[in-house]
Amino acid sequence: MRKRFLFLFLCALFLLPSAQAVEGMDVSVFQGEIDFAAARADGIETVYIRSSYGSGGVDARFYQNCTAARAAGLPFGLYHYLEAKEPEGARREAEHFVSLLRTQSYDCRPVLDFENYRDLDAEQSTAAVLAFLERVEELTGQRPMIYADRYAASAKLGPAVGAYPLWLAQWNVETPNLTGTPWTEWTGWQYTNEGQVEGIEGYVDRDRFTDGIFLREGENAFPYTVRPGNTLWALARRFGTTVDALVELNHIKDPNLIYVNQILRIPGTAPIEKTYTVQPGDTLWCISMEYGITVNQLVQLNSIQNPNLIYPGQVLRIP
Repeated sequence: MRKRFLFLFLCALFLLPSAQAVEGMDVSVFQGEIDFAAARADGIETVYIRSSYGSGGVDARFYQNCTAARAAGLPFGLYHYLEAKEPEGARREAEHFVSLLRTQSYDCRPVLDFENYRDLDAEQSTAAVLAFLERVEELTGQRPMIYADRYAASAKLGPAVGAYPLWLAQWNVETPNLTGTPWTEWTGWQYTNEGQVEGIEGYVDRDRFTDGIFLREGENAFPYTVRPGNTLWALARRFGTTVDALVELNHIKDPNLIYVNQILRIPGTAPIEKTYTVQPGDTLWCISMEYGITVNQLVQLNSIQNPNLIYPGQVLRIP
């Protein structure tokens, strides 16, 4: 079996897209305790670690695996297993995923693991997947990648998903087959689920990646639409950056001149916007006190005409 994998590996080196081959693996709680230093010595150059699943699930070895991979000097990325089957739920899962991304310093593109599609048609699958990918990109400024098997890539995902990099699962073939899919090239290829690596007991998924998995300089930024009253100084303070960084990233000629509805790129990852549903008896003053903000902030953010008039059931955005 290992000789066959070696043969496939040698073949694939000549069949990769025009980028450097990176040998990798993907892991979760199911691999148990991992000796990442031994895996690196055995030829593993990068690893994808499962962080989460659903709207609140966290892999039981997420934090341990990240710490151990970093200690071993292995570049790593994180992936999330999608359970939602409609866009609203997919966006919630994306926000959960991003909340975990923020706890780590990672090297590779965030990944959506799309396997839960059995009772979805192509239109439904595409809508849920795009909702997740777009929300992750909106919050992180990073273009995520999608992991899918050959059947899902060809039968469950529409052309719009092809704008995102593909990590294709297709085992025991000499090269991935993209015929009938939205993609013309792959960024990741999971070539077996029966790999063997030093430092791991039992089987592990083995992968080949192009260098397209790695985040590029300047990619870690998110879009922000300028609102009335915003200044670069206030935005820098709010998002933990500097005026100079905002000026350079956005090619601003005059730091004292920004415009309402202008879209700025902000370094880092976007804070996930909070909302509050108005309850009977609430006032803007009470809500502002609860969240440590001002009434004026609530008025501006929610375009409220009369600060003394809000309604039960009304959903307010919280800065």
